[in-house]
Amino acid sequence: MSRWKDILGKVAFVNCDPLYFELPEPWSILSAPPSWLTGHLLKRDCLIAPIPTADFAEHHRVLQLIPDLCIGSDGEVGSVLLFGNRDPSLMRDIALPTDSATSRKLCMWVLEKLGFQPRPVDMGPDLKNMLSRCDGALLIGDRALDEAARNPELVRMDLGQAWKDLTGLPMVFAVYAARLDSPAELVADAHSMLTNQLAEFETNSEHRQDVIQATSMRSGFSTERIGKYFDEIVARLDKRGHEGLDVFLHEVCNVTEYNTAPINPVSSS
Repeated sequence: MSRWKDILGKVAFVNCDPLYFELPEPWSILSAPPSWLTGHLLKRDCLIAPIPTADFAEHHRVLQLIPDLCIGSDGEVGSVLLFGNRDPSLMRDIALPTDSATSRKLCMWVLEKLGFQPRPVDMGPDLKNMLSRCDGALLIGDRALDEAARNPELVRMDLGQAWKDLTGLPMVFAVYAARLDSPAELVADAHSMLTNQLAEFETNSEHRQDVIQATSMRSGFSTERIGKYFDEIVARLDKRGHEGLDVFLHEVCNVTEYNTAPINPVSSS
């Protein structure tokens, strides 16, 4: 058996910790930025990975959606933020980081729907440098959490809340995906293990606190902020999440059909 089959991709932020905390044998983790995970998945470096929804759209002919799991929000997300010294309606240009295709597309789509047309500028994810050149700056993940804590006056828009305001639906920033040619049994085993991990986090308060404590120590954020963040993000892809996902894929990415792994969905009741 090839070694990669036991490896699961993991976003190198705190998003996945509720599912990936103390993975059982034989599973191991490949941790990388969101945009890198797509490449690792396509190259068979890992079996399943949470990848940007926009990347899933781009490669939907060779990938399959893993049911029940996602990285999303039903309103405020706290880690996908537009910063700036002025209101978004007055922003002439916006610095976009290169580490998440979904958030970049979402940001420009939301602003267009609001009637704004700023110029997008590709830049590295450094808030000071971004705002030295542009009126607005998009940051995601731990960087967004960190800069929001240090510069709350610069937060101009939470993209999760903006999507909810425009569509009435949850926003799915990342989906769990596998290659279409991945071994079906292993995909099913990984799905079962990850959904069990999520259920343990959702139902066992002591386990949840252990995850929060471990994430706090690793990330440097307080346990209070991590606890709040885990309340903000959505890790379970339910019916409404699917509706939000389909709207994003169709309206933003022009994808109407995609493959889903043939696994019986897990009840969220």
